[in-house]
Formats: sequence, structure tokens, C-alpha cells
Amino acid sequence: MALPTLLHLFSKLLSPTILPGGSSARSKFYVQELPQDRLDWLKVGLTLGTSVFLWIYLIKQHNEDVLEYKRRNGLE
Repeated sequence: MALPTLLHLFSKLLSPTILPGGSSARSKFYVQELPQDRLDWLKVGLTLGTSVFLWIYLIKQHNEDVLEYKRRNGLE
């Protein structure tokens, strides 16, 4: 295929989709607005817990990697 043909195909893939009928379609999924006056403590707890777990795991893994580096290079 020639280069202009490939560029034309890629530009079609990247161009915005035009909906049939010319009008915007309603979403099939209805997203309910959450009340802004109170927090969802379950989500807050899961988010913070996951973040703390990942940081602890990252630091632990880093320390193990540093020890392995020192062991392999005879620095310890």
C-alpha cells in the first residue's frame, strides 16, 4: 500500500465518530450523581489502605533490592 493510502486509513481511524441520524444518542448507562455532602468512607478506606500497602511493599522491595545489589557487588 502506498503511504497516502495508509495515512488516509489512519486518519479515518482517528477522526471523531459521526452518529447516525445526525443527532446525539442518549447513553445506555445512567450515572447517578453521588451526594456531595457526605463521603463514601468505604471508598476512602480502600483507597488509603491500598496506597499504604503499595508504599510499604515498594519500600520493602527496594530494601531487598539494595541488599541484593550490595551482596552481588561485594559491598557488604
